Amino acid sequence: MHVDLVSEAQHESLVDLLLELHAFYNAGATVPRGTVQTHLVDRLLAPGSPQQLAVAATDDGEVVGLAAFGLVHSLVDFDPALRRHCQLKELYVRAGQRSAGVGRALMAWLARHAAAHGCHRIDWPVKAGNLRGIAFYEGLGAERVADRLSYRLVAPALRVLAQDSSRPAP
Repeated sequence: MHVDLVSEAQHESLVDLLLELHAFYNAGATVPRGTVQTHLVDRLLAPGSPQQLAVAATDDGEVVGLAAFGLVHSLVDFDPALRRHCQLKELYVRAGQRSAGVGRALMAWLARHAAAHGCHRIDWPVKAGNLRGIAFYEGLGAERVADRLSYRLVAPALRVLAQDSSRPAP
C-alpha cells in the first residue's frame, strides 16, 4: 500500500471510493458517477481548492482510503510554533479494507505532511455514535477535545439568517 496526494491516474478509482462514501453517509443512496467525477475534478481538486486529498492505494492502483484535509492558520495563536494546524475534513476507508492498517497509514502520512508544513496539531470532527472510529482515533493517541461542540446551520434556517438584514445595535 502507498499513501500520497491523489494523482490523476487515481481519479477513476477515487470516484469509486467517493460513491461508496456517499452511500455510507446517505443510507445506501446512489448518485450518478459523472456527477461525482465532475465534483472531484472541478471542485475538490480544482486550483485554489482549500482541500487536499491524500489517498491510500494498493500496489495495483486501487484507491482504498482517503483523507481530505486543509492546512490553516489560527486566528488566535500568533506564536509561529502554534499558529498553523491541519484540519481533517474526512477520513474514509473502503469497507472491505477496514482494520487492515489503511486508516493508520493515512493518519501517519497526514501527521508527517502536517509536521513538514509547520503544523503543530491536527483537528477533526467525529460522529458521537461512531464508537469504532473513536476507538481508532484514541488508539492513535488522539485526545477528545472536551471544550468544543460542533454546530451546523442548514436550510431553511440558513436562508432565514441569510435574509436577516437587521443591524447590530449602536
